[in-house]
Amino acid sequence: MNFDIVKLCTTPLPFPNAWYGLPLRLIIGFGFVEHGSAKLARGWENFADILHAIGMPFSGFLALATIAVEVVGGVMIMLGAFVPVAAIPMGIVLLVAIVTVHLPNGFSSIKLQSFDASGAHFGQPGYETDLLYLAGLVALCIGGAGPLSIDGLLQKRRRKSKSGRQAE
Repeated sequence: MNFDIVKLCTTPLPFPNAWYGLPLRLIIGFGFVEHGSAKLARGWENFADILHAIGMPFSGFLALATIAVEVVGGVMIMLGAFVPVAAIPMGIVLLVAIVTVHLPNGFSSIKLQSFDASGAHFGQPGYETDLLYLAGLVALCIGGAGPLSIDGLLQKRRRKSKSGRQAE
C-alpha cells in the first residue's frame, strides 16, 4: 500500500472546484441578512440615531440604505445572483463599518474581558470579521458563484445560446 502523506495533506476534497462558492455564499449571505434584519427588528430609526451619534451625514438615508444593502445583498449572495454587482455596495458597507466603528478596537473580533457565573463578557469587536466578509466577497467575485447559483444558470444559458448561434 502506497501512502502519500503529502498528497493527502495537499489535495482538495473530491468535489468539483466550482462548488467552493456554495458554503461561502450561504454563510456570507446569511450573515448579511441577519445583520440587516437585526437592525430592522430594533427599528431603523435606532440605527439612524447610532449613525448620527458617530457623525455620519444623512443618517436616516444611510440607515435605510445600509439595511437594504444587507438584506437584499445577502439574499442575492445566497442565491448566487449577480454576485459582483451585489458585492460592491456590500463591500462599501463593510469598509465604512471598519473605518467608523471597528478600527479603533484593533484587529481581533473576540476580546474576552472576564468570565463569571453569568458567563463570558466581551469587549468591543475589531475589524477581523469585516475583513473575513470582504475576503469572501472578493473570492466569490474572482471565482464566481458556482454552478448551483443564478449566475451559474445564466452563464449556462448564455453558452447554450452562443453555441446554438455558431451552429447556424
